[in-house]
Amino acid sequence: MVRKTLFIMLSLCCIWITAVAEAASSLDKDEEVADYIQQLFKDRTNFLIHQQEQVIRHHYAASGISRHALRHEVERSAYIHAWAERRGVQFINAHSDVRVIRAKVMGSKATASVVKSLRLDYIYTHSVVPAQSFGIGTRHALTLTKEDGKWKVLREWYLDPLEENPKLIPKSDDMMLRPQMRKPSNHADRPSTQSNTLHKPRYNRQQAVTYANKYAGAAWGAGNKHRYNPKYRDYTGLGGDCTNFASQCIGDAEEGGGLKMRGGWHYFLFNGGSRTWVQTDAFKNFMLYSGYGQLIAKGKFVDVVKPSKKYPAGAIAKLAPGDLIGYEMKGDVDHFSVVVGFDDFGYPLVNSHSADRYRVPFDLGWDRYTSYWLIHLRD
Repeated sequence: MVRKTLFIMLSLCCIWITAVAEAASSLDKDEEVADYIQQLFKDRTNFLIHQQEQVIRHHYAASGISRHALRHEVERSAYIHAWAERRGVQFINAHSDVRVIRAKVMGSKATASVVKSLRLDYIYTHSVVPAQSFGIGTRHALTLTKEDGKWKVLREWYLDPLEENPKLIPKSDDMMLRPQMRKPSNHADRPSTQSNTLHKPRYNRQQAVTYANKYAGAAWGAGNKHRYNPKYRDYTGLGGDCTNFASQCIGDAEEGGGLKMRGGWHYFLFNGGSRTWVQTDAFKNFMLYSGYGQLIAKGKFVDVVKPSKKYPAGAIAKLAPGDLIGYEMKGDVDHFSVVVGFDDFGYPLVNSHSADRYRVPFDLGWDRYTSYWLIHLRD
C-alpha cells in the first residue's frame, strides 16, 4: 500500500513538473513573439519616414496575402509623403509605442492583438515655425508564421486612417502658403451665435476640446491612459465610433461641452446612444436643424480653403476649437471629427475615433472626392 501511494505521488509530481515546464515553454514562445512584434513595429515606424523598403521587407512571408500587407505599408508611407509635399510640410520623425494585448503561439503560427500609438513630427518647408506633432492610434490583428526559424507577417488587419491613394490628394498650389491660413486672433467674424429656435443653447467649447483630447483613445498625445470613456459604449465594431465620440465631446454634461440632450439626440446609460447620437447623417441633420449648429460651408478641399468674397480667408478659417467637421463620401456623411485647435502655422487640427486621431491636420487621410461639412456650434 505504501509503495502504491508513493508511486501515485511520484506520478503526480512528474505530471506537475511536466505541466510547469510546458507552461514555461509556452510563455517563452509568447514572449518571443511579443519581442518580435516590438521590432516589427519599430522598423515600420522607421520606414514610414525614411521609405527604405529593405528595412521592412524581410518581415513579410513569401505568400501573396503577406505581400499584400507589405504593399499596404509601402502605400501608406507614399501617401503621407505625397500629402506633405502638397501641403508644404516635411515629416522629420516618427515614434511609436506598442502594446501587445495578446499573443498566442500554435506550432509554426502565432496570433496577436496589438495597439499602436504613433507620433508624427513635421515642419513647414516655407516658414520658420517649431516642429509640429500629432498622434494616431490603431488596433491590429496579426497572424505570424515561422519561415527558416524566423517569425514573419502572414496577414494583418487594422483600420488605417492613412489608407488613401497618394494620386488623389487635392492640389493646393494656390493656397498652402497663404498667410490667411493662420489662426484667427479673435472671434469677431464668427457666424452669428443667435439661435433660430426658442431654445438658447449653452455650449462650453473649451471643455469640449479638453474632453476630445482626454478621450482620443490609442492616439499618441491622448489622456486617460489611451482609453475611451468607460461611461459610453464603444461602437467601433458596430459601424464606427466617430459620431458617438463627437456627441460625447459636445454633449457630456460632466466633462464635455454640455449641450443639453433633447429631441432625438440622447445617450441612455444602459441602452447606449440614440440613432441621432451615433449615426453620422442623423447627427449632422440634428446639429443643423436643432439650432445647435450652423453650416459655414460645404465643399471639396479646394472649395473650403480658397479665398472668396464671402470668406476672404477661406471658409475653413471660420472654424473655432469645439466646432465640427463632417466628411462626405459618395453622397453620405461617412465620418465626424472635432476641431481641437490649430498648429503653429494655423492649420486646423481635429480629434476623432475609429481610427483614433489626436490633433491631426483636418484633411489628412481623405482625398479629392471628399466633401467637408464645416459646422460652427453656437455658444
